[in-house]
Amino acid sequence: MAYRISRRAKVLAAAVGAGALIPAVTAATPAAAATPTVSCTSAKAGLAAKLQQDITAALAGRKGTVALGLYDRGTGTTCTLRATSSYDSASTVKVTVLATLLWDAKKHNRYLTDTEASLAKAMITKSDNDATTKLWKQLGMTKINGFLAAAGMTKTVPGANGYWGLTQENVTDEQKLLQLVTAKNSVLSDNSRAYILKLMGQVVSAQRWGTPAGAPSTVSVHVKNGWLQRSAHGWRVHSLGTFDGTGHDYMMSVLSQDNSTMDYGVTTIQNVAKAIHKGLVPATSTTTVYVPTSKPSEAFVAVPPGG
Repeated sequence: MAYRISRRAKVLAAAVGAGALIPAVTAATPAAAATPTVSCTSAKAGLAAKLQQDITAALAGRKGTVALGLYDRGTGTTCTLRATSSYDSASTVKVTVLATLLWDAKKHNRYLTDTEASLAKAMITKSDNDATTKLWKQLGMTKINGFLAAAGMTKTVPGANGYWGLTQENVTDEQKLLQLVTAKNSVLSDNSRAYILKLMGQVVSAQRWGTPAGAPSTVSVHVKNGWLQRSAHGWRVHSLGTFDGTGHDYMMSVLSQDNSTMDYGVTTIQNVAKAIHKGLVPATSTTTVYVPTSKPSEAFVAVPPGG
C-alpha cells in the first residue's frame, strides 16, 4: 500500500535523524523473550562474569526494552541480550546503505561519483535524511537485498515503500555488519571499510552520544546512532559503535525501544557502554574517558507524522 503524506508531514520527517517519511500506521514488533538475561562468553578468565554483572547492573531499574551485542576480537569476548529481537532501524540503517553502495561499486569496479561521496558523507556524519532517500532510491531493493544476502544479514528486512527508517533489524545482523566493516573480508574492500570507518569517525558532536560514552582516550571511536518516536513502543534509540587502538578491537550494538523520551534512551545506552568500556579497557588514574560533548534534546528532533 502506498501512503500519501502531506507537505507539512514531509517537512517534519525531513528534520528527523531517524527515518524519512514514516507512515502513520503502527509497525508490528515481535515480542521480546520473557525475562531475558545478559549472556557473555570470553577467553579471558573472569571477564565474561564481570561484564555480565556490570551490564546487568547498568540496566537495573531502567524502563524500556534493550537489546545489545558486544564482540571483542582480542579476548574473544561476546555479550548478547535480545540479540534476535527486531526493531525499527531508524538512522542506524544508514551504515547498511553506505555499505551497499560501496559493495555495488566494487562489483562494477568503479569509484563513487562526487555526488555519491557527498551524499554518503552527509548521510553518515550529519544523519541527513534527504541524502539517504536519494541513495536508497538509487540502489533499489535488488541491490540492497543483494548486499544483505552477501553480508549474511538474513533477518534484516528493508522498509517497504521507501520507508528506510522502518527497516527491521536485530543485534545479530548489526554485529555482522560491524564485523565486516572492521576486518578484512570478501564482501567489502579494504578501501570501502576504511571509508565507512572514516565517516563514522567524523559524526558531528551533537550525534556522538551512545556507545562512545566512557570509551578510553586510547581507542579511536566510530559511531552511528538512530532515534525515532512512534505511537507504539515510544522512542526507539539506537547506537552502533566500533573501537580500536593500543591492542584493542571491539564493537557494540545497542538497540532500544519503549523509552519515554529520547534522553531516557540515550542514558540507558550510555550506562551500558560505560560498563563495557570499563570492563574491556580498565582505566588507570591517568586515563581520560570519552564524554559526549552534547547532550541530546528532544527539541533537536521533530516528531514524525503518525509518531
